[in-house]
Amino acid sequence: MTATVEVRRAADRTATRTPWLTSTHSFSFGDYYDPANTHHGVLMVHNEDVVAPDSGYDTHPHRNMEILTWVLAGELSHRDSLGNSGVIYPGLAQRMSAGAGVEHSERNESPRVPVRFVQMWVLPDRAGGAPGYAQAEVGDALRGGDLVPIASGLPDRPGAITIGNRNVALHAARLRPGRSVTAPEARYLHLYVARGCVKVAGVGTLDAGDALRATATAVGPIGADDDAEILVWEMRAGLGE
Repeated sequence: MTATVEVRRAADRTATRTPWLTSTHSFSFGDYYDPANTHHGVLMVHNEDVVAPDSGYDTHPHRNMEILTWVLAGELSHRDSLGNSGVIYPGLAQRMSAGAGVEHSERNESPRVPVRFVQMWVLPDRAGGAPGYAQAEVGDALRGGDLVPIASGLPDRPGAITIGNRNVALHAARLRPGRSVTAPEARYLHLYVARGCVKVAGVGTLDAGDALRATATAVGPIGADDDAEILVWEMRAGLGE
């Protein structure tokens, strides 16, 4: 496997825009298809959405995906066919395992305030499993500025919630000025800057909406001069591995 580090800038991401939604896509999604940009490791979808007040995704189905939702601003209401319902807010990690099939809706029920969130999909270890749901409050754990595993299937790296893939973990950090974190070593690593600006040793500056994709190589320390927030996927195997 060839060692590579690739930076994808926010301005180069494809966007879907409707009267109530702006969704920017890191990989092929919906009407956007690029055969050279379909995934990284087992990360298949990485969208950042802004949903207008009193609108959102009505009930729709999913199958055979582990779906992680991370809210950056505002609140997102979730309801699914398993009977789960609730409000996702900044600092609350949520995972829905679609398994053999599940339906859900995601709506912004605020009459005034948009909601901004990142949604990420990874393949499960096994198709056709039982659907499931989990959430956990991790805001307090992020206050120290460290990289925190918020969802994990790795046997040696438990997260606040589990995910149905034994080779992956999702980490988050709210970086403080002058502090840095070290990314985990993995066959595939995906770093996304959710807010602010960071500096990656040996790579340079990444602004909000930028992403770094690393394969078979370590990523240097990640620091910030001002407050910033990052999401990091650690993947120890890729598709078919």
